[in-house]
Amino acid sequence: MTVSSPYAAALERVPVREGTVAILGSSTRFWDYGDRDADTTLVLVHGFRGDHHGLEPVVAQLDGVRMVSPDLPGFGESTPMTEAHHDIDGYARWLGAFVEGLGLTGRVVLLGHSFGSIVVAGALAGPHGTVPRPDAVVLVNPIGQPALEGPRGILTRLAIFYYWLAAVLPERLGFGLLRNAAIVRVMSVAMAKTREPGLRRWIHDQHDRYFSAFSDRRVVLEAFRASVSHDVSEYASRIPERTLLVAAEKDDITPIAAEYRLQTLFPDARIVAIPEVGHLIHYETPEAAAGAVRAFLAELS
Repeated sequence: MTVSSPYAAALERVPVREGTVAILGSSTRFWDYGDRDADTTLVLVHGFRGDHHGLEPVVAQLDGVRMVSPDLPGFGESTPMTEAHHDIDGYARWLGAFVEGLGLTGRVVLLGHSFGSIVVAGALAGPHGTVPRPDAVVLVNPIGQPALEGPRGILTRLAIFYYWLAAVLPERLGFGLLRNAAIVRVMSVAMAKTREPGLRRWIHDQHDRYFSAFSDRRVVLEAFRASVSHDVSEYASRIPERTLLVAAEKDDITPIAAEYRLQTLFPDARIVAIPEVGHLIHYETPEAAAGAVRAFLAELS
């Protein structure tokens, strides 16, 4: 049974258009929210194993801007890339082509959440970073240090074993393990910090519905290896654009102290720390995240 979204009413007020574009062999699906003629466009890049639905609670809180949110190739409704691997270099090339193909005018801001923060940073500063230069950058729950150094590094090691096992098993068994509902629920419970029962039920429902919406085993394994092999800190010094870090005080993947260290690596970055939330800012505190983005955009003006 689907659990009602606490942000449904706000999201319904936001106009949305859907589109598809071919990039590096991927049929990439995207959703175009808000006023198409707005002065500012945010291009949103979601996290690992998610799709565009994950950032919709934040979309629902932002008025007066255009937001373009694609499903990463191989996830959601986007097919895998056939001309690139699903690693940071491949996704960086894909993001550059995607943004360039939009032909955007006015102010452009790139926003990446979690794994999306590494994709955005890699696209802007990596060897294949050919993305058109934005006016600013927003990173929500940025992965600011190597995953194994996080406060719950043991869970990361268990995750590495889990994905290793999924890789060595026969195709059908490995794919089934990756989509195992019980394991997905354990991941969801581990990340959720809210004690509000209704919100927790909805978060678990979102993960049940979308966390296994990937095309095949190869894609998710390539992306996982990328997610634990890179982090934003290796790219930060080469991103000159004004940058907003929206961090969580209880993030189990990158602790808040590491997020403050990450801020110092950028030429021009500010940080907003949201209390009482972990790695699910986009689900638990989208209003606070949207408020930080609005204030940041106002400063740019």
